[in-house]
Amino acid sequence: MAQLLVRKMPDAVKARLARRARKHGRSTEDEVRHILANAVKDDDSGTRSFGARMRRRFAGLGLARPFEELRGHVAKPARFA
Repeated sequence: MAQLLVRKMPDAVKARLARRARKHGRSTEDEVRHILANAVKDDDSGTRSFGARMRRRFAGLGLARPFEELRGHVAKPARFA
């Protein structure tokens, strides 16, 4: 297994980690492992854009035409007359 050394951690952060570990019935080291594992678990799914996620979700319904992404544009509310 790999090891990770964290330098220059503020004492207050270490103390809060220790309190959190006690609250969860773990050692501080185990609590940090748990926090780090949870922090990166969503990274395994890959970063997909909203358009890519929508294409995948609606592909089985015949609605798989490309969604254009509008990065950098300001969203405007719909106008109903």
